[in-house]
Amino acid sequence: MTTEPTPPPSPESPAGEDQATAAQVGDAVLREDSNVPAAAAPSLAVGPAPHITPHTAPLMLHMPVDVRNLSLALLALFASVALLHWASAVFIPIMLSLLLTIALRPAVEMMARWHVPRALGAGVLLVAIVAGLASTAWSLSDGAAQLVDSVPVAAKKVRDNLKARAGGSSPLDTVQKAATQIEQAANENSAASTAPRRGVQRVIVERPPFDIRDYLWSGTMGLMSALGQLMVVVFLTYFALASGNLFRDKLLRIAGTSLERRKVTIHVLQDITQQIQRYLLLQVFTSVLVGLATGAAYWALGLENAAVWGVVAAVLNLAPYIGSALVTGASALVAFLQFGTLDMAMAIGGASLVIHTLIGNLLTPWLTSRTSSMSPVAVFISVLAWGWLWGLWGLLLGIPVMMAVKAVCDRVEDLKAVGELLGD
Repeated sequence: MTTEPTPPPSPESPAGEDQATAAQVGDAVLREDSNVPAAAAPSLAVGPAPHITPHTAPLMLHMPVDVRNLSLALLALFASVALLHWASAVFIPIMLSLLLTIALRPAVEMMARWHVPRALGAGVLLVAIVAGLASTAWSLSDGAAQLVDSVPVAAKKVRDNLKARAGGSSPLDTVQKAATQIEQAANENSAASTAPRRGVQRVIVERPPFDIRDYLWSGTMGLMSALGQLMVVVFLTYFALASGNLFRDKLLRIAGTSLERRKVTIHVLQDITQQIQRYLLLQVFTSVLVGLATGAAYWALGLENAAVWGVVAAVLNLAPYIGSALVTGASALVAFLQFGTLDMAMAIGGASLVIHTLIGNLLTPWLTSRTSSMSPVAVFISVLAWGWLWGLWGLLLGIPVMMAVKAVCDRVEDLKAVGELLGD
């Protein structure tokens, strides 16, 4: 009776799997610990010691990518961006109304504690705000009209000043003469090449004459559209303020009967409200700071109506980038009309530009990131992206929208990566 030797355990058996795993662990330990010599390191595998190469391969993290889900997510993102751009006339008034509702809700609730009905308190508050804005615009209308009338005079003075500095001919005149000569040469060549031939009829396209009524009609329609959107925002805000906590209760019912879902919904709404209120307070603070700095700088430089310019700079600071450009250009123009020198105009415009750059582009994004737990890079990119999407309204609404998105992502398990990406 012969006894056969027991075969070594195969890799498919449990013992074989343990030995293979031990061999792999030992190989990894020997590769990572370069201080221990190969001969002194114990071998965890059965058989000859593994060969250790001097050059180790880089560590790789194998993460499976679901191409189908990723493609669907990208398509949904692109479709959402296209919808927001296409239906901007609908979404912009809604977002403005939500922003005003969150900002004015504390005042309405305070009046409700004084036994003032919500409908009456919201109506009185909105009428007061609209009347104040209308009176401010009416008081500034004369100055704006004078500024528009002085634009041609200022342009002529700027051109004469440039000519005087250049010795009678400015670089713009030289470039214009060169462009005129090039255009004449091109017209001569085109006339020679397109000489009338026998049997060929020449067609000349004439431009329609200038009609001021077309421009007046388009401008009137644009003004009426803006007024219509303003009325929509006012009425939406009024109904939202008068309804109280109706929509919050509806969202809680939509969230379901689970106590956990209701708590998450309440926390998300509280985070959105608190962050947007802090953002609005920050905008008021930076606007007041810009107004005070602008008024003080213009007063020190000797510009007339420096206090008025401070108020205008504070109001226009609410419109990022565009407001600062308007204040800089208008103040430089008025300074040139007052002093008659290009140096003073550049000094006034440069002072405004420095103030808006330091406060609007450096201080405001940093403070916004501190109050909203968003990184300054995310804040700046949000302003650029929403400005491209909705124009001026996107510059105003971009940061509050991203605050709401971050508040939702922080509370949803599957979207925590997006919230982490937007956070500081």
